[in-house]
Amino acid sequence: MSNPLSSLREDETREPESPIPSEAESSFGDILNQFEQEHTQDAADDKDRDATVVKADEENIFFDIGRKTEGIMPASALRDEQGPIPVKPGDVIKVSVKGRNSEGYYELSLIHFERPKDWSALTKAFEEKLTITGTITGVIKGGLSVDVGVRAFMPASRSGARDVPEMQTLVGQEITCRVIKLDTDKEDVVVDRRVVLEEERSKAKDEKVASLKAGMTVHGTVRSLLDYGAFIDIGGVDGMMHVADISHGRVNKPGDVLTVGQELDVLILKVDPNKKRISLGLKQLQADPWTTAAETYHPGDRVKGTVARVTDFGAFVELQPGLDGLIHLSEMSWSKKVRKPADLVKPGDTVDVVVLTVSPADKRISLGLKQALGDPWDDVEKNYPVDTIVSGPITQLKQFGAFVQVTEDVEGMIHVGDIVHEKRINHPQDELKVGQVVRAIVLENDKEKRRLRLGLKQLIPTSLDEYIAEHKEGEEVTGRVTDVKGNRANIELGEGVFAVCGVAAEEQKQERRSGPVDVSTLSSMLATRWKGKPGANEPAAAAEPATPRRDALKTSQVRSFRITKLDAEKKKIEVELVS
Repeated sequence: MSNPLSSLREDETREPESPIPSEAESSFGDILNQFEQEHTQDAADDKDRDATVVKADEENIFFDIGRKTEGIMPASALRDEQGPIPVKPGDVIKVSVKGRNSEGYYELSLIHFERPKDWSALTKAFEEKLTITGTITGVIKGGLSVDVGVRAFMPASRSGARDVPEMQTLVGQEITCRVIKLDTDKEDVVVDRRVVLEEERSKAKDEKVASLKAGMTVHGTVRSLLDYGAFIDIGGVDGMMHVADISHGRVNKPGDVLTVGQELDVLILKVDPNKKRISLGLKQLQADPWTTAAETYHPGDRVKGTVARVTDFGAFVELQPGLDGLIHLSEMSWSKKVRKPADLVKPGDTVDVVVLTVSPADKRISLGLKQALGDPWDDVEKNYPVDTIVSGPITQLKQFGAFVQVTEDVEGMIHVGDIVHEKRINHPQDELKVGQVVRAIVLENDKEKRRLRLGLKQLIPTSLDEYIAEHKEGEEVTGRVTDVKGNRANIELGEGVFAVCGVAAEEQKQERRSGPVDVSTLSSMLATRWKGKPGANEPAAAAEPATPRRDALKTSQVRSFRITKLDAEKKKIEVELVS
């Protein structure tokens, strides 16, 4: 387009100006004045100005800039990192006028324009707790920057990421989140991704739990190990496997058998939809050793095992993984010394045992420890027959007797009546004490009843023993008749010494015809006949033997007898009447 001002100046050089302007000159002057004013205004308006969108198509956007001619801007100028910025007629945009194009439109450039903010949609999402989408644009202090139509902040704790490196991987990703804080005046928006993830996981877990049934075999991965069990991920949902369901064998802690990340097949034991709990088992998929226990172990078998645990009533021995037998307290020792199992065995001990009974149905195997050590009564019967002298310490005292440790595994019992002679005691403690070492004689040895009866008094010499040791058969002695019964009479030969004398029938008749016994001469008779020497106040002639008499035996008589039998073993003396 030609410049009107330059044309005017060319005319001025060609033709002088008339003092009085014509009508044409006046009109052209007005035009020039108007042009100069517009040019001055154009220069001033090249700065920022507001432009209103009039029309937009795929290539250009037309604006009303307050002049007779519209402004134009390429549609591609209205873009940001998210793509084209949508505009519509009436939208106001800050622009700068660069000049005119060949078509007469003012060419415009974008000064500043933000994508329109849909606060109404965000307000509704915040009030109704709706889930919205957004794009994570970067990691900032304390969290992440998220574009949800406006710039929003997501705290690191609500991102669902475990650490900063994982947060970095989220940059550029489109996420679903929920608005948890909204201030439109300050344009302050805070969003939460974690709550959405938790709801999604909860929903997925509900669906997964609903699809699982007890008895199903599923594949899983060990996620974590605790003292009481292991948590297994079985496809988006965790199941719990108790330590008792890991193996048929004894497992002290899951870490002894399993490792985090290990993959394995498990059996669903129980599903609780209300509590969303799933119980799993591993040993249930393995062979139960009790099914073959009766074929493997038989009564009388001698086997080896490891003490697994000790109780007050016995000890459990692991014969193989998942199969324990019990040694009852009564089967631990042949002696009575074991008061509790811990005195004899402890966990971890390897022991030889004998199988006593096998009951697969009850899952019980009875074991014997003492049977594996051999029966000490086999040796007791052979080594300690009746009349054998034994020695050992007193282990315990009871009202009825005292127990003596004869061998390591065998005790003998001394009845209270076999402790002392000639007197009665109320309790063994009157004569004995625990720990005292005694010598005793075996009175009874009964292997079947496992009874070894001992005696103490039988080893203590009595006046009868001494008398028998000091006399011999055929020797004449003096004794006092203590009683006569039938054809036998008891004769007292000394203090505590008695003998038996046979009485003939004729002597019994004479005894019945005789009168009362004359005891006036009892002192002198005892002195001469029993002691065998004259009395202190009698003449020596009185010591001479009297003429033999065959009078019938009467109670309290002092007579002469001849020893016919001395039996030290049976402690028995037999005599016959001499005079």
